[in-house]
Amino acid sequence: MHLILWGSALVAFSMNIGETIRNYRLQRGMSQGDIEKRTGLLRCYLSRVENGHTIPSLDTLAKIAGAMEIALSQFFSESGHTNGSKNLPQLSDDEVRFLSQIRRYAVSLNDSDRKLVLAMVKKMAAK
Repeated sequence: MHLILWGSALVAFSMNIGETIRNYRLQRGMSQGDIEKRTGLLRCYLSRVENGHTIPSLDTLAKIAGAMEIALSQFFSESGHTNGSKNLPQLSDDEVRFLSQIRRYAVSLNDSDRKLVLAMVKKMAAK
C-alpha cells in the first residue's frame, strides 16, 4: 500500500513498482543489461525489483529513471501502472520524495495515529 497526496487528502493505493519499471523499460526497448550499464545496478538486482522481490530505495529509483531518461514521478503516474484509480494527478519529483518519506514513517503507525496525522494534514492544508 502506498500513499499519494491528492488535493488536501492522502489517498492509499496499491501498485507494483517493479512491474511499472519493467513496463517502462520494455516500452523503451531496453534490456536489464542496458539499465545495468547506465546505473551500475546488477541485472540480478534489477530482476528482483521487477519481480517484486525487492523494493528499491528512492535514490535507486532515481538512478533507474535517469537511465531510462524519464522523470522519477513517471513511476508513480497513472499511465505507468494499472491500479484501477482514475484521474490521479501528475506528481513532481519533490512530491514523490515527500510522499515516500511519509510512507516510510507511516508503516510504523497504528490506525489511530494515521487518522491523527491525516487530520493534522487536512487542518494545515486548509490554512
